Amino acid sequence: MACVLAIETSCDETSVAVVNDRHCCSNVVASQIPIHRQYGGVVPEVASRSHVETINQAIAQALVEAQLDWGAIDGIAATCAPGLVGSLLVGLTAAKTLAIVHHKPLVGVHHLEGHIYATYLSEPKLEPPFLCLLVSGGHTSLIYIKDCGHYETLGETRDDAAGEAFDKVARLLKLSYPGGPVIDRLAQEGNPKAFPLPEGKVSRPNGSYHPYDSSFSGLKTAVLRLVQKLGQDGSELPVPDIAASFQDTVARALTKRAITCARNYGLNTIAVGGGVAANSGLRKQMQEAAASHNLRVLFPPLKYCTDNAAMIGCAAADHLNRGHTSSLTLGVQSRLPLTRVMELY
Repeated sequence: MACVLAIETSCDETSVAVVNDRHCCSNVVASQIPIHRQYGGVVPEVASRSHVETINQAIAQALVEAQLDWGAIDGIAATCAPGLVGSLLVGLTAAKTLAIVHHKPLVGVHHLEGHIYATYLSEPKLEPPFLCLLVSGGHTSLIYIKDCGHYETLGETRDDAAGEAFDKVARLLKLSYPGGPVIDRLAQEGNPKAFPLPEGKVSRPNGSYHPYDSSFSGLKTAVLRLVQKLGQDGSELPVPDIAASFQDTVARALTKRAITCARNYGLNTIAVGGGVAANSGLRKQMQEAAASHNLRVLFPPLKYCTDNAAMIGCAAADHLNRGHTSSLTLGVQSRLPLTRVMELY
């Protein structure tokens, strides 16, 4: 039952949490969205600098909220891959320093493994095997969860991730950054059947389509063409209807692939993780489809969908319970397949 202080700085949230096994004792998140909104996206150097300015306060606050001192902490964890290199370095350097000063083991955590473990925080009795649909701004994958540290990627996006598509479509519609929440909000007012849009299938050499892989670049282009066509006469765009049609198409594509994959592999549980797991359209379609096929679908609470240190701490606690620790020479990596996660220990 390891108690871990975890740090997450892979992109634009500075987060520190204290997690005891699968129980979150504290979870401090300092979002940089207001800083990056003026640029329409994350600026890596600005993100790194903000992490440096925020991390010490976040560490202190996490301990205070958990009502624990360093004697109760069994290990120090940090996200080390994948992500923005400068941002990752801030968090990992802080974790290494704390590990040395307080004589604690270091646990490097793969960011995507953290998103898998987000579901464990609300479903502590969940055990593999199960399927994880991981959908975020940088990743869209279907992952077979076999055990802690042992994963098989069954499907992934061939181009834009789902969250990335939301951001790009929001920009086309002249909406604010990030695009996911604002499109979700507008979609509640629109007609999801107003405009038929392509799901984006991935072709195989034999003429069939890949059952689990996704593609969203064609959908994004279809929205661009639709916006251009509707704007020719200078009239106001039906933004809620476009947002609803786009969101419905993304949710339908993800749901179809996840349900097919789970059934084909004989898995009765689907855990959804990542920022797009907060999307109301995806939640509704997944729950309805899962119920019709007698499958269980699990969504983490909204606070654990976006990047946070609680999910990193949960993954780290499981590794630490199994004796997995990282070397103090551990480095950061901008890219690292989830299937290579055990190389961190």
